Amino acid sequence: MAREGAGLFAAFRVLGRFSGHVPHVLRYHGRHREFYLAAAVGRSVHTYNVKKLGIVAVSNTLPQDITCLAADRMLIFASYDNILHAFARNKEVVHTYEGHKARIHLLQPFGDHVISVDIDNVLIVWNIQSEEEYLQIDFDKATFAVSALLHPGTYLNKILLGSEQGTLQLWNIRSNKLLYSFPGWGLAVTTLEQAPAVDVVAVGLVSGHIIVHNIKFDETLMKFQQDWGPITAISFRTDGHPVMAAGSPVGHIALWDLEEKKLMCQMQDAHSTAIAGMSFVPGEPLLITNGADNALRVWIFDGPGGTGRVLRSRMGHSAPPTKIRYHGQNGQQILSAGQDGTLQSFSTVHEKFNKSLGRGSINKKKSKKKGLKLDTMALPPITAFASEVAHQSDWDGIIACHQGYITCTTWNYQKTSMGAHKLRPEEFSKHKPIDIYATAVDITSCGNFAVIGMSTGQVDVYNMQSGIHRGCYGKEKAHEGAIRGVAVDGLNQLVITAGSEGLIKFWKFKTKDLVYSTELSSSPNGILLHRDSGILGIAFDDFTISVLDIETRKIVRTFSGHHGRINDMTFSPDGRWLITSSMDCSIKTWDLPSGCLIDCFLVDSAAVSLTMSPTGDFLASAHVDDLGIYLWSNRSLYSLVSLRPLPADYEPSLVTLPSACPMQDVDVSGDEEPCDEMIEYVSPEQLGEQLVTLSLLPESRWKNLLNLDIIKKKNKPREPPKVPKSAPFFIPTVPGLIPRYVPPEEENDTQSKVVNLGVLAQKSDFYIHLEEALSTNKYKAPLDLLKSLGPSNIEIELRGLAPEGGGSMEVMLSFLRMIGMMLDKKYNFELAQAYLALFLKLHLKILSSEPKLLEELSKLSMQLEETWIHLQALFNQSLCVLTYMKSALL
Repeated sequence: MAREGAGLFAAFRVLGRFSGHVPHVLRYHGRHREFYLAAAVGRSVHTYNVKKLGIVAVSNTLPQDITCLAADRMLIFASYDNILHAFARNKEVVHTYEGHKARIHLLQPFGDHVISVDIDNVLIVWNIQSEEEYLQIDFDKATFAVSALLHPGTYLNKILLGSEQGTLQLWNIRSNKLLYSFPGWGLAVTTLEQAPAVDVVAVGLVSGHIIVHNIKFDETLMKFQQDWGPITAISFRTDGHPVMAAGSPVGHIALWDLEEKKLMCQMQDAHSTAIAGMSFVPGEPLLITNGADNALRVWIFDGPGGTGRVLRSRMGHSAPPTKIRYHGQNGQQILSAGQDGTLQSFSTVHEKFNKSLGRGSINKKKSKKKGLKLDTMALPPITAFASEVAHQSDWDGIIACHQGYITCTTWNYQKTSMGAHKLRPEEFSKHKPIDIYATAVDITSCGNFAVIGMSTGQVDVYNMQSGIHRGCYGKEKAHEGAIRGVAVDGLNQLVITAGSEGLIKFWKFKTKDLVYSTELSSSPNGILLHRDSGILGIAFDDFTISVLDIETRKIVRTFSGHHGRINDMTFSPDGRWLITSSMDCSIKTWDLPSGCLIDCFLVDSAAVSLTMSPTGDFLASAHVDDLGIYLWSNRSLYSLVSLRPLPADYEPSLVTLPSACPMQDVDVSGDEEPCDEMIEYVSPEQLGEQLVTLSLLPESRWKNLLNLDIIKKKNKPREPPKVPKSAPFFIPTVPGLIPRYVPPEEENDTQSKVVNLGVLAQKSDFYIHLEEALSTNKYKAPLDLLKSLGPSNIEIELRGLAPEGGGSMEVMLSFLRMIGMMLDKKYNFELAQAYLALFLKLHLKILSSEPKLLEELSKLSMQLEETWIHLQALFNQSLCVLTYMKSALL
């Protein structure tokens, strides 16, 4: 894999990334008459329509994560570090503004200009089209550190700046003059927002105060305070209700009635992290919020008390996923457990099919009462889970174990919630020990039983429908060490357990008897069973991988090559490939039949979990400190991929993670020159001289040569109706004194029966080539010419070789020698037979009367007989072996 995209897997897209810590931007599209919302997600900008919250565009990626976002009517402005970019059509970068020395943290589009402020307190006004600096203002950090920026409505060429010192300044940026300084309130300004009324601005302070201020007269109109820390965002309703909303760092939203000048209501836990951006949709009772918890929400205010309810939302994990697995057999849902304690289902088809199954909880009712922040009942994150669709509509189909926790939980995919049962050994029903916990789980393919392994070495079976304990393996415990993996085969015959002491044990599923035990080379880290083929992958603590066949119970393959802990493994649906990810940041694909490494690539952050689609189209990966689930398309399904073993000194290349949508306009395979191993093999005309080789011509060119006369008779058309000759517009007359019409010319239907031998005497190319070959003995040219002709043309050419057709005895001899050469070299074998058969059929009389030709024919007959006897022996031998293979009891 010399270049990105040249290997087995190509970056496709990311699932479950919706929002970051950067406030979103709301835009109105005049022609579409629709509002769009742009949110920065990592290195690209996602654009959603507000109506359905469907993604409509994804921008090209920038070199680093976006830290600041703004938009005007035409362009979206996004900055990272000290560079500002402008996107057109929500996609491609059309302008780049370079000039800042430090990271940009404030942006404000301003007519034909855009204003940016960096953390060193340098304000630059850029001309959007020319990308030149129009103005630069340096502020002293000690006296005026810019922390907020706003263009007040109707204030021509003016901007209002807020500072960390609490003062505000109004500047005219056309004349570069400070017009007015506001003394402020002695507290740092965190946000500035234009109110629906002219001259009125809302100022958010670090103390949680909101000052509604008239900047024309420098008068405070009203003052509010919320108790949850600094104001992170402010927005005003414009649909006739005088309401102001304010966001806080803990995720609560306060709504203030501006007429009554009091708190109207609170929306607690609107987000689980700080509210990054808030905006009311102009003229509608809709509020859009986003936060660093990877959620976008549209709230509608249609209920009593003025509070909002979630109308639409898009949310992923707010902390990185730890385990991902495909759910079901259609390859359309990926179940994902995250460090935020939630279990979620992401659709690979469309975001509207995403589901959240919620957070694990000891007591659901008590959890709901306390709310997210004060919830002491929340379970720790899920470390391992198994799911099955067989009975998921009847009872719970997912079993999960939690970090450092003895109880395993069941989950219901249909109801999208935690399930009915909490499974743990009976001896711990009264007290929960701290040092004993569940480490591995599996669910049977019928969905009836769950097998749970513990850190003590105990392995238990539970019924999924009733939650009843159905027994355990071993007298007291299955293994001396902690259980590192459990697996049940596809027919509920065997349970395979792996212990940290280095043993793999096979148990009868029903009777719980030990069938077989084998010692491993080192302590296993995890196991994975491919149920269809009965192949068990075992990852070890010494970074090696073994593959065990559960039929023969022998280790059939051992792979080494990772240089870090193996995090996860997944099999391809047909069981041919084992794909592994490790802390060394590599993802490797091992081919089991050949026992070779066939693909390897590096990623920026190690993949903690891998899963391959049951349909084989995608590989999904989750990474360290990353909220997304990344899809890699399997290139072997749709393009020519060389699956050759990689050399020992192979150096994998670093591949960037996929962005949100596939890049339709970039052809991954088209612009690459094919690498040396990908060159298509072209077969030579003859592999070996001793082999009989057929031509590559279609059968229609040679198979019916003997039956041409019959075919022609069958295909002979009936006489078509004669079209009457159209009369001329002006009927011609004979010149003379008396005008007479020209009589119509009589068509001569009778064709001459005399054959013009002069025409036939013209020698064809084939004839000329055969004449030349008599002296040179090179028959390639006439043969190639004959191969290019159709059946009728071949017959005409062969007829023309006889003396009565304008040919000669020498040319006929030359033709027979050409056939002899073909039989000698053993190539174009079927053509030699077909051409000779036609030749004999056409010229049998002449051949029998000419001694020279008869001599050549007897030679050909010998050649044919020898070749055919040899072929017949080979055919008989092959048929004999085949018959034996079919009938013998092997």
